[in-house]
Amino acid sequence: MCKIPRRCTILKACFFVCLMTTVVRAEPDALSATAPEKIAGDNFVDTEPSGVKLSGYVDAGYSYNFTGSGNQSVVNGRVGEPARGDFNLYALKLVLEKALTPENKAQAGFRVDAFIGEDANYLNLRSYANNVDADSNALYLEQAFAQFRVPVGNGWDWKVGKYVSILGYEVNERPANMNISYSLLFINAYSIDYTGVLTSYRWNEFLDAKLGVGNGADSDNNTTIGGNGDGVTVLAALNLTAPGGNANWTHNFTYETSTANDSAGFPPANLSSYGFAAATNPNGPAYIYNSLGNWAPHFADDKLLFAFDTCLGAYCPANGPAGGATTIWGSSVYAKYQWNDWFYLANRGTYFGSDNQNKTGITTAGGADGSISWWSYTLTAGFQLSDQLLIRAEYRLDWGTNMVGGSAGNVSSPGIPGSGGPAHEAGAEFVVTF
Repeated sequence: MCKIPRRCTILKACFFVCLMTTVVRAEPDALSATAPEKIAGDNFVDTEPSGVKLSGYVDAGYSYNFTGSGNQSVVNGRVGEPARGDFNLYALKLVLEKALTPENKAQAGFRVDAFIGEDANYLNLRSYANNVDADSNALYLEQAFAQFRVPVGNGWDWKVGKYVSILGYEVNERPANMNISYSLLFINAYSIDYTGVLTSYRWNEFLDAKLGVGNGADSDNNTTIGGNGDGVTVLAALNLTAPGGNANWTHNFTYETSTANDSAGFPPANLSSYGFAAATNPNGPAYIYNSLGNWAPHFADDKLLFAFDTCLGAYCPANGPAGGATTIWGSSVYAKYQWNDWFYLANRGTYFGSDNQNKTGITTAGGADGSISWWSYTLTAGFQLSDQLLIRAEYRLDWGTNMVGGSAGNVSSPGIPGSGGPAHEAGAEFVVTF
């Protein structure tokens, strides 16, 4: 017992301060011992993973249709064709991705692509033929998949979820294509997306392959309230790369067991959304073979690029030709020359044909169900003013079977054939990437 109370009080205070200091200093170690990753061990999931990137672009422009206005001015085979002039918000594109690294090891990632704007309206519905139906507020989820690599051989990559089609030389993103507008093949011959599994493997530096399976093309579900399934789609691709890497030749193939519930008939994509208008039995298998490639000759110092895109497709209903059997075919050729670091010119010529109107819904002369032949030429000038800013100007010419008007343009009298053109269009595009 302290005989001097004051001294006792001071000693007690010093002891209390020392005790609190010890507790405070020990607190971080105590917390770290119970951190989530130490509790969960190998099952811990980091909510702030490294390597996740957000990117995208804003794409806007102006287009002018020289064929005039009114329901007979629509140019068949084009997307979002304006009546006279129209300002366009083509797309706000957003990409959130954790990409796989080049290392051949077990790893996982993901990718999500979304469109907002007029392109989203078309890509989502595949159904508007003119600017009357365009919607700059539309939303389209282009891709959303988990991806992982199995470290066998040279690395076996897998995607599970919603992914874009393997068909065609052109892609959904306009700025990634040589031209502003989409080709006749992109619009009328190819699907856009699938929901399922896609796997890829590179055998060596010259050969790689893809194999996939999914729901019916452009369909997110495999069952409907009507009891009809969307069928199953099988996809396969084989790509050949030339020594030196300046040329590629790709062979793509898709097979659908049923086209009953594809969003726009077979092939499961077309701007008019007529599908197989005359089919009495719209359910049946469909096939598409697609061959494409590009070549950048060394003698041009990587300034010159040639490319091609061809397709052959068939729809085979259960009850034969009476059910609306249709064969389609087409080809696009491209040439681009990079004059300097900031300016290029790109040309595209396209032909699309079918043996009847079941794919396009375009009534031929006299109301007969004859063949369809469409042609298109496009010239695009590109100005890359900075790493983020691209400005392009374009002229396009279309002609062929009822290219202007017809049943796709005259909603009040679908049996009236249109004219063969020519149809002229001009436009400009402004793209900022981030």
